[in-house]
Amino acid sequence: MSGQGDRLLAAVIEHIAEHGLADQSLRSLATAVGTSHRMLSYHFGNKEGLLVAVVRAVEENQRRALADLTADRDSSPADLARRFWERLTDPALRAHERLFFELYGQAVQGRPGTSALLDGIVDSWIDPLAAYEHSTGVPLPEARARARLGLAVSRGLLLDLVATNDLDGVNAAMEQFIAFHERSRA
Repeated sequence: MSGQGDRLLAAVIEHIAEHGLADQSLRSLATAVGTSHRMLSYHFGNKEGLLVAVVRAVEENQRRALADLTADRDSSPADLARRFWERLTDPALRAHERLFFELYGQAVQGRPGTSALLDGIVDSWIDPLAAYEHSTGVPLPEARARARLGLAVSRGLLLDLVATNDLDGVNAAMEQFIAFHERSRA
């Protein structure tokens, strides 16, 4: 993507984070970020393409944060998991999480323009999570299974959070999962 496309994407991400998506058209999104719908269409194809780019960018930011956390070899895996979960449940990310689940649902239903979201939607997380698990001494096949389970639990609890807004409940459930995970490591 060009520098201008990157700047437009960053502006759209910021706008959605602040105002939510609601049922904004490509034109209204363009107006909100100070550009034309033609420029957004040029860089992203259509509204769905733009939203897929938003989700991919937010997910990439989260994976970078995960990489930063796992580089800290002085913290236990449980402490790293808690810190990452705290980041994921930050209220500032709630609009992005709602958008993720909305588009994920549309992509698995085959809605035109959203299927690109499915490319790497699981493996882009499993690979770094499994690499971290493996670096702590877990055999690779088990590390991949643990990574998939952790991803599924995290996404399930995030969906619970966006549906119920019960932060205490999802935090308690995540703490149970982390404790289970730690016991299974012993």
